[in-house]
Amino acid sequence: MQNEQSGTSAIPLRAWKLPLLAWLTAFLLPLLLLACDSPKKESYTPAYTSTPASHQEVLIFGVHPLHNPQRLHETYGPLIEYLRRNLPGVTIVLEASRSYDEFDKKLYSRHFHFALPNPYQTLNSLEHGYRIFAKMGEDDTFRGIFIVRKNSGINTVADLKGKTVSFPAPTALAATMMPLYFLHTHGLDVNTDITRLFSGSQESSIMNVSLGKSAAGATWPPPWQAFQERNPERAAELEVKWETLPLVNNGLVARDDMKPEVVAKVRDLLLSLHTHEEGRRLLAALPLARFENATETTYQPVRDFLKKYSEEIR
Repeated sequence: MQNEQSGTSAIPLRAWKLPLLAWLTAFLLPLLLLACDSPKKESYTPAYTSTPASHQEVLIFGVHPLHNPQRLHETYGPLIEYLRRNLPGVTIVLEASRSYDEFDKKLYSRHFHFALPNPYQTLNSLEHGYRIFAKMGEDDTFRGIFIVRKNSGINTVADLKGKTVSFPAPTALAATMMPLYFLHTHGLDVNTDITRLFSGSQESSIMNVSLGKSAAGATWPPPWQAFQERNPERAAELEVKWETLPLVNNGLVARDDMKPEVVAKVRDLLLSLHTHEEGRRLLAALPLARFENATETTYQPVRDFLKKYSEEIR
């Protein structure tokens, strides 16, 4: 063999490869690990906040589905930012919900620290540890309206018999319960004479009429106004046919474990919006003239309505 002919002692490849590999591993691996563990100074960038993170209390402000989530953030985002700027040591974040059912689950599980529910949800929230501290003003605007196509041939409530009527959700007070009660008091059996289509949002209730999926759609004035602004061509083909009597407007509630001074500050900021230029701009975007003080007693008319609704319709 070649090794025998050269006069040298041959060491098989397997015999020296393993010791060498073990030596390399034992020597180099700790160096590699040390290099990985050592931070690179040039890549470090410090982060700064105006208030130490440990001092920031994050509070979630939930608004019921007045609009779809994108529209809701466009409308209420500036208001929440105003509260954030004027509440030192507190960060308030706006959280939208895609449906009434989703909002209800969050509210009743105490997910929100502050919330703007409809009056029905406002009363229900009291059973889940919330307290009413204010409300939206202009109660006269809190009414249900019926949207129909101008060429629909729907002229009387009786014309809806056997047809589909769209609503946002069963728990929508102004846009579902009050319109259903209106139809009930005008001669329709709302449990048998119409097909109720729950579309999930105010906009979709109107859109179902525009697309011909329902003969009429129930909503309330702010979403209808927003629809007219964003969809002028479609809105031009529709009209408000009937409207209900008004009730107490949407409430503002705070979780009962909130610091009283924080709730008082939020209330004062909201109640004073109509007194200065920036506040009036924020209110105009909602649209709303002002917020008002409110307590549980303020919502007694809503309790009375819900009692009649439950007895006569459900």
